[in-house]
Amino acid sequence: MDLISPILHALQHFQLTPWKLVGFAGTVMFTSRWFVQLYYTRKYKRVVMPLAFWWLSVLGSALLLAYFTVGKNDSVGILSNFFPVFVSVYNLVVHLRHRRHSVTGDEV
Repeated sequence: MDLISPILHALQHFQLTPWKLVGFAGTVMFTSRWFVQLYYTRKYKRVVMPLAFWWLSVLGSALLLAYFTVGKNDSVGILSNFFPVFVSVYNLVVHLRHRRHSVTGDEV
């Protein structure tokens, strides 16, 4: 069975649409968060989840969810990005709340 032919066929007939741009932007953001996390972990020599990680998670998940919901109407993509949006928003809120309390000196 030739596994390469469908891939080559898809690449030859590739069309860049506005919704694909949304999907690619979401993919780049969602993937780049791991490079941000790796950078900070190496910098501080311990596991660190910086604020940028959560922002990239929220924005990337939201863009991917929009792409799969409106751009493709793909239930697999919708389900795979629905939960991460909420987890990322929750973690972003917790991160910002903790940071605010740390700056003000309030108890957490």
